[in-house]
Amino acid sequence: MSVTLLFTDVEGSTRLVQELGDEYPAALEEHRRLVRSAIEEARGSEMDCRGDEFAVVFDRPDEAVAAARGIQERHPGPMLIRIGIHTGDPLRVDGSYVGIDVHRAARICAAGHGGQVLLSESTHAALRDANDLLDLGPHQLRGLETAERIYQLDSGATFPPLRADAAEEGLGARLRAVIADDSVLLREGVARLLQEAGFHVVGQAGDADDLLLKVRSYTPDIAVVDIRMPPTHTDEGLRAAKEIREKYPGVGVLVLSQYVESGYALELLQDDANGVGYLLKDRVSDVQEFAAAVKRVAEGGSALDPEVVSRLVGRRRGDDPLSQLTPREREVLELMAEGRSNQAIADKLFVTLRAVEKHVTSIFGKLRLPADEQDHRRVLAVLTYLRG
Repeated sequence: MSVTLLFTDVEGSTRLVQELGDEYPAALEEHRRLVRSAIEEARGSEMDCRGDEFAVVFDRPDEAVAAARGIQERHPGPMLIRIGIHTGDPLRVDGSYVGIDVHRAARICAAGHGGQVLLSESTHAALRDANDLLDLGPHQLRGLETAERIYQLDSGATFPPLRADAAEEGLGARLRAVIADDSVLLREGVARLLQEAGFHVVGQAGDADDLLLKVRSYTPDIAVVDIRMPPTHTDEGLRAAKEIREKYPGVGVLVLSQYVESGYALELLQDDANGVGYLLKDRVSDVQEFAAAVKRVAEGGSALDPEVVSRLVGRRRGDDPLSQLTPREREVLELMAEGRSNQAIADKLFVTLRAVEKHVTSIFGKLRLPADEQDHRRVLAVLTYLRG
């Protein structure tokens, strides 16, 4: 049975969280109320709501367009909403929908800008009145095999070209990477994964000396480094990573390890967690998660493997303040140490942002650590405490 899917997203939500501070939870609740009122008026059914994102299904495309109009009319600011609409035949599973049509609707939404409503070719064809739609032409959406002709609901506003959803841009658009591993197969595999995600792989190295030469020559945004490399296959990669951190502070470093070696992780993080990552090689198999971690580190964030974090958080000191943490606070602490923001933690644990903020405040109090709004400093504080 054909249905119409509508996806919404708030543009620049991370910036809004920082700007609004304590006022953001109330703004988010108001946003959800306004979106749900427009959905209800248009007879839509909410499939999912995570953070500031909505996924909604309608029986008819005209209803979805009416809901999109209502959502935009109710949002004069500060939140700017982008909306994607697609009509198709997704599979219904356990009261929700799955399949390529769901992914297509999400990609169309991600291609837009705040205040913009985008529609697929199938939705355009199924509308009874399509006179107020602007034809934006075909676009190759990331991850989809066929191009999609996209239409814009004419609001009288002008928007920039569609966002970095196209295949030639992708997740890692404009980010330059160097890869170092003595295994040619693994090195080529990582290079291909990153290239498909949009990264520009500017160099590959089989040993630490060649890695340092490539970094010096190409000035990449990130170096992805195996810990164990020739000639001794012990810690050559780690020492090269530390040298990159010292000599080229603008280059992010993501080290890969076959095993959990928490001592190496602490050694790499001893000065600053900004632009540092430590992942197990098994994590590379999750392409999306791996590419997102590389991007986060390249842009100055952090990415620590959950197994490494669990090992660090599970360590015991004589006074053991960690024993004071509740099970939920321990979960939040581990996600903090992975490099996740408060909003990302809320989405992961399916709780409100305000609940996460309360847990974070409590954690810093129990661990006697000063709270800091910057995620990488929070990670550094936690790891510094654990080293003690």
